[in-house]
Amino acid sequence: MVLLVGPEEVLAQRATADVTAAARAADPELSIERVPASGYESGTLALMSSPSLFGGGTLIRIEGLEAAPDALVQDLTAYARAPVGDVCLILRHAGGTRGRGLLETLRAAGARETSCQALTKDDDKLGFAAGEFRRAGAQASPQALRALVDALGSNPAELAAACRQLAEDLELVGTGAARVEAEQVEEWFGGRVEVTGFKVADATVAGRADQALCLLRHALATGSDPVPVVAALAAKVRALAKVSTAGRGRSAELAPVLGMAPWQVDRARRELSGWTQDGLAAAVLALARADAEVKGAGRDPVFAVERAVLTVAAARRS
Repeated sequence: MVLLVGPEEVLAQRATADVTAAARAADPELSIERVPASGYESGTLALMSSPSLFGGGTLIRIEGLEAAPDALVQDLTAYARAPVGDVCLILRHAGGTRGRGLLETLRAAGARETSCQALTKDDDKLGFAAGEFRRAGAQASPQALRALVDALGSNPAELAAACRQLAEDLELVGTGAARVEAEQVEEWFGGRVEVTGFKVADATVAGRADQALCLLRHALATGSDPVPVVAALAAKVRALAKVSTAGRGRSAELAPVLGMAPWQVDRARRELSGWTQDGLAAAVLALARADAEVKGAGRDPVFAVERAVLTVAAARRS
């Protein structure tokens, strides 16, 4: 029994493909059945999992456990108490509170679980892209992965397709050693880079005021709200302030104390170049003012965030 839990469809598809391939490798005569949870009729699982007259195992995919009717809950609960040896169950739950009791029952029965949660963290997106290149038998440099995630990171399906497309069109499929480089990603997908508050924050703390303002105005013009932009900038400056006072310890040791991941500590240390304690203090004050103004204390949220960007970028040189 394999549980796929979470809303990210691409991850569920990948996990399903991996389990199916392993099952087929173990049993070339494997038969595959697909059952939607909605409309399930009592006894269907027992019928499908019963031994075949012609031999061979069975893989049964049941999707939509979050909407499982009572009949399916009862049949799966009974099956979990006495699973069939030559049957593989792939059970998909897209998330939410419904069906949680059934999930706990299946977990307690020893079902293997694969997380299909949305890719929200930057490291998760980079790891996913690297995995997609490995699936294609190719590799990508860290810089290429970074550029590709910047271009397409908000849509895992597009990210997966882009990895495959690059590997195929650059004739890297199955070569293993050959690598996709950042220049190739920029050539193909550079125009697709999505402007977010975090990109604005990166340019701002680096002191690149002109670039930060350009990114900010594009972000606002394409629907971004000033509030999350200020929040991203504040999170960036807060990380710099924390790390600036943390001393010289190893990142792995400092990270739990600072409430950060080790890679965040390393990145903040790199970005602290050019910053002084006075500059950080000025940036913190500017962002506190902007935060209040974009949340209602000011009359023009756009002006407030633009002023904050300029003030913070200038503070790096102070």
